[in-house]
Amino acid sequence: MTSPEISKIAWGSMKVAGQAYKDCKVWPGGSRTWDWRETGTDVPTSTLDYIRSQGIDVLVFQTEKAVQEYNSLAAQGAKVGGVFHSTC
Repeated sequence: MTSPEISKIAWGSMKVAGQAYKDCKVWPGGSRTWDWRETGTDVPTSTLDYIRSQGIDVLVFQTEKAVQEYNSLAAQGAKVGGVFHSTC
């Protein structure tokens, strides 16, 4: 399963595999809307610690930089996922 390319990022708008989002979560094989009002826009430290404890690298960037890094890793065939807020 490959990680889908984020083909567009603009203020309040993202496009992943032909699907339009305001904010989204992506992972190898899919994507879906992210309703940040459920969890806030910050990822809790406990979540980051858990992910790291599973041997998974965690990178945190401003959205445009995060999309660039995500797409670069995905293009190299890495199994990569992310949570993106298009107005940050």
